[in-house]
Amino acid sequence: MRILMLGGNGFVGRAVVEDALAQGADVASFSRGKSGTALPPEVTQLVGDRETGDYEALRTGEWDAVVDLSGFQTKQVDETMDVLGDRVGLYVFISSHAVYVRDLPAGTDETAPRRPPMRAADVLTNETYGPCKVACEDDILARYGDRATIVRPGRVTGPGDSSGTALYWVRRGARGGRVALPTKPEAPLQLVDSRDVARLVVRLITDERSGAYNAIGPDSTIAELITTAADLSGTTVDIVPIPFDSVPPRFPLIDPEAEWGERRRTPAKARAAGMPVTPLRRTVADVLTWDDARGKPELGIGLTPEEEADLLSN
Repeated sequence: MRILMLGGNGFVGRAVVEDALAQGADVASFSRGKSGTALPPEVTQLVGDRETGDYEALRTGEWDAVVDLSGFQTKQVDETMDVLGDRVGLYVFISSHAVYVRDLPAGTDETAPRRPPMRAADVLTNETYGPCKVACEDDILARYGDRATIVRPGRVTGPGDSSGTALYWVRRGARGGRVALPTKPEAPLQLVDSRDVARLVVRLITDERSGAYNAIGPDSTIAELITTAADLSGTTVDIVPIPFDSVPPRFPLIDPEAEWGERRRTPAKARAAGMPVTPLRRTVADVLTWDDARGKPELGIGLTPEEEADLLSN
């Protein structure tokens, strides 16, 4: 099995590479080679740049599947498809739960309505990212049809989590004490382990499955994430709800209550296709171990201890 990764040095991409190698696949990675840590030596490095249109390294070769982790706007996706043509089997596009309209009820599946497509955006923001991914999905489906596979991860965490959004709360729980929480403790989460997303991607390729799949994790809550981290670290926490608007907008993992329904999507189709379910406790334990081994660098998000203490004192 020959797999071409468009990207692969990042968080989820590295998990896919490692899973594919473990299954005996031949893996090539196309990237600028300027970010992330080095991939395993058995990965063939193909250097190019989608931003500048440098696809020379992709003009020869054939693969059973391409996994597109670095396509965010239609220009990137369309140019890549023009170069690859029919020299790939499946085109696996890593999309996002952000493609769906907001304010959905709990329990929706892959047929839920998506946001209007946006073919280009000067800057990718919370308002443009999802619509740009929708347009990418549409173009891939139009080009590859039943050879197009769309994976829509929800919120992902696990060892190597570069976003820091889940890690902020994992660290906060591990520190213990009074925790300022700008939402209700029962606010829903479906954190998916990056290794589960990777296993799904490789299984879909192996089984030659097309269509769309929601890669989301088990039902949980923000309070469970915090208390699990505390328990694993030998600390205790006192969760203190504070007003939603007392912290900056888009605070890590915190959503308006009106959007809670979309945090309870069904993962049934992905699980039926072979996506495993790593228990939240194991994921948090592995994140803590990884974070400790790398020296717990500054995240630059969330509240500082001083800011949190000030909020708790009011």
